[in-house]
Amino acid sequence: MENDVLKKKLESLRRCIQRLTDKRPNTVSELSNNYDLQDIISINLERAVQISVDIGAYLLAQENIKVPETMGEVFTALSAENIIKRDLAERMRKAVGFRNISVHEYENVDWNIVFSIITNNLEDFKSFMKAALMFLF
Repeated sequence: MENDVLKKKLESLRRCIQRLTDKRPNTVSELSNNYDLQDIISINLERAVQISVDIGAYLLAQENIKVPETMGEVFTALSAENIIKRDLAERMRKAVGFRNISVHEYENVDWNIVFSIITNNLEDFKSFMKAALMFLF
C-alpha cells in the first residue's frame, strides 16, 4: 500500500467516524426501532474496523513484520511493536468481534452494545488514526 493509498484509507476512516457521529441517535430505543439508522451505523462501524485492520497490516509490513492471519491479531502485533498501546489494541480487537457478528450473524446484533460503541468508543478509532500517523511521520 503506497502512501497515497494509505492517505485515502485514513480519510475513509475519518469519514466513517464522522458519519457515525453525525448519525448517532440519542437513545438505544431510537436505534433499535430504526432499520435505516441500523444499516448506516453498522455499515460504517464495519468499514471503520476493516479500514483500521488494513492500516494496521500496512504498518506491520512497513516494519517487515509478518501480518497475522486474523484481524484481531493485527492489533496485538501493533501493540507488541509499540505502535499502539496495549489497551487500545484490546479495544480494537473487541471492535473486530463486533464486526464479525455484524457481517456474519447480523440477526444477532445487540443494538444496546452498538449504541454503547458509538456513544463511548469512537475515540478508539481516532486514537488509532493518531498512532498510525505518528508512526508514519
